[in-house]
Amino acid sequence: MKNYFKILPILFLSLFIISCDSDDNDDGLCCAGSSIVDLASQTESLSTLVSALQVTGLDATLSSPGAFTVLAPTNDAFDSFLTSINASSLEDVPVDVLTNVLLNHVISGEVQSGSLTNGYANTQAISSASQTNMSIYINTDNGVSFNGVSSVTTADVIASNGVVHIVDGVIGLPSVVTFALADPNFDILVQALTREDLTQDFVGLLSIPSGTSSSPFTVFAPVNSAFENLLSELGLSSLNDIDEPTLSAVLAYHVIAGANQLSINLSDGMEFSTAGGGNLTFNVGDNGQGILTDNNDRTSNIILVDVQADNGIIHAIDTVVLP
Repeated sequence: MKNYFKILPILFLSLFIISCDSDDNDDGLCCAGSSIVDLASQTESLSTLVSALQVTGLDATLSSPGAFTVLAPTNDAFDSFLTSINASSLEDVPVDVLTNVLLNHVISGEVQSGSLTNGYANTQAISSASQTNMSIYINTDNGVSFNGVSSVTTADVIASNGVVHIVDGVIGLPSVVTFALADPNFDILVQALTREDLTQDFVGLLSIPSGTSSSPFTVFAPVNSAFENLLSELGLSSLNDIDEPTLSAVLAYHVIAGANQLSINLSDGMEFSTAGGGNLTFNVGDNGQGILTDNNDRTSNIILVDVQADNGIIHAIDTVVLP
């Protein structure tokens, strides 16, 4: 597999326990013998989180023995989140929805900040599209951020049953678009999807919630080098040199509507009908992830599988396929 991505193991445990007396921690958190919920309860800026855990019953889970990594949004983060969904309080959010949002802040195992690198992990939230665990994108280029919407403000607060990283934003349930925007490996894909002259609103389409209209989606997403190689192959200098009908057709050719195709369900010779009207063929190949063949008998290696959103799934590929 090419080194475009590093997949974060989510079940490794760190045995190094740091001290966290109030002199060393601006939030005044103290961790000796305290569970994750105990820590949050002792921290004024996390009172909304504690209330949310109590409403959903997750306070019992995060007080139990085990190893959890919790990304803990502050009160201000919850205020912004509630405003964004036109809710005045936690009571306005259905309990099942609130539960899944909170679980999107929980990673199994104790993952301290020094162990994080750019890549994907799984949260305990469950995708509506697949009933499997949701992915989360971690970026360490400038501090630590999650899904491009939430950054760590206080890291590595150690509890008796895991570690807490305080964050400045609630991490909502991701769509396919969320990961495209968050992951810099898809920067050129985002440029293509958002080109102003497109007649198809690809961002709007791929943001449709699971279970409605044409969702869920399986997206075979070309990484930056795939687009760079395509431009070279076509003798073009930029995406702007591709006419709108051609670009729209190419982008639609990478989308399978109405299906969330997990890699475990891909089999040799499987054919997909794309949103653009043509077919793609999957073969197991020798690369360990699989190979796609397009209508022109060009092939593309799948280099990362199962980036699971709430409304679909992304598999990254190293070559732009053509209808």
